[in-house]
Amino acid sequence: MIRNNEIETVKKTSIGGQALIEGIMMKGPDNMATAIRKPDGEIIVKKEKNNPMFKNKFFKLPIIRGSFILIDSMVNGVKELMYSAEFFGEEYEEDALDKFIKKIFKDKADTAIIYVSVFIAMLFSIGIFILGPSLLTNLLQGMVKNTFMLNLIEGIIRVAIFVIYVLLVSKLNDIKRVFMYHGAEHKTIYCYENGEELTVENAKKYSTLHPRCGSSFMINVMIISIIVFAFFGWPNPLMRVVIRLLMLPLIAGLSYELNRFIGKRNSDNFLFKMVTYPGFLIQKITTKEPDDSMLEVAIAAMNEVIPENGEDDRW
Repeated sequence: MIRNNEIETVKKTSIGGQALIEGIMMKGPDNMATAIRKPDGEIIVKKEKNNPMFKNKFFKLPIIRGSFILIDSMVNGVKELMYSAEFFGEEYEEDALDKFIKKIFKDKADTAIIYVSVFIAMLFSIGIFILGPSLLTNLLQGMVKNTFMLNLIEGIIRVAIFVIYVLLVSKLNDIKRVFMYHGAEHKTIYCYENGEELTVENAKKYSTLHPRCGSSFMINVMIISIIVFAFFGWPNPLMRVVIRLLMLPLIAGLSYELNRFIGKRNSDNFLFKMVTYPGFLIQKITTKEPDDSMLEVAIAAMNEVIPENGEDDRW
């Protein structure tokens, strides 16, 4: 297998993806494609034009763009995840929230459910991974007086909670297969970046660890948050909550720019290895070696988003 520190890429592509339920979504500069392996073994591919939520040039400015790209990615991710679930989910009885949303939004209920799901996911993430560690660290304020150390401890707790959460989730059988599709996504992107024909045999030899992975982005968010929050000392709990909420767009923006930076660097560069190391560690949990059928799905999605002009997707 070709490891991440052995790859001499021909081109760094902007094409990225997301693992789904028995499938993969790939997004290129012009199109987005979702490939699903149906229960009968057939691969079905859905292709559509990219339609970003935030089109104004303001939303594409460095640092500012990070938060809006994240929201756009979450919306697309939830939408395609729900699409993939349709092939495998059983009929279920609508709960009170579903009925309420359908009553309010009527024919736009499906779209509303996607946005509500993203909103709830963001609230959950902020509460568990951002505010929770801050409140836990507050219990140590009487023993630790140095404000930087308090922020560092908060950051360590945040990373620990995230790693424990990912480890627990990885034990679920369905998630194990999603993580295998995640590995297939990365291998296929590496194969394309190295200018090889997109075949299962060519893709198999590449690493499952990729520097532009969303898992790496999450770790970068947590590391950068330690630095940003340290500038504000350790005020009272209410003020800390306000500061952390206000600083989230900045942290997301800086994390995105860091991903862009390392995405353009060669893997034998010392800075590359240092910056990507934490992300690669978490990817060893969130990606697994895929089987050949999963690589076929990844390739099917990838083929639909490669632009006619080979330079349009250059990172």
